[in-house]
Amino acid sequence: DRFAAGATLTADGRALTVTGHSWQQGRLVVGFAGVGDRTAAEALRGLDLWADGPAEAIDDDEFHDTELIGLVALDPSGARLGEVVAVQHHPAQDLLVVRTSSGERLVPFVAELVPEVDPAAGRVVIDPIPGLLDEVPDAD
Repeated sequence: DRFAAGATLTADGRALTVTGHSWQQGRLVVGFAGVGDRTAAEALRGLDLWADGPAEAIDDDEFHDTELIGLVALDPSGARLGEVVAVQHHPAQDLLVVRTSSGERLVPFVAELVPEVDPAAGRVVIDPIPGLLDEVPDAD
């Protein structure tokens, strides 16, 4: 486990030793030795973490989050829907966070709604059900 206590990761040329990790609201939170407060943790936000060794083997129909984030989201006709900006992991299913022109939308990462994922081409095809990506009306 790359995030097991004692594992060493590198960020911006600095070695960081993992003290533990957890999932909070679908996001991975990792603790590091010597990073004891929120200010120190905020200084690490957005940095790329590097680990030695081969990546975990996955099936052909599985993807690492880093392969999905940044993909252009298209509908089946090729019209641009937005961009995948995050992946949330939940017990029932994973969700793609897609930034559209009207805000971020959560798309269940299932074959029925996401029939094609092509990281090499930089795109993911989303076949949305009615209302999935619609603008959310104000609560007024």
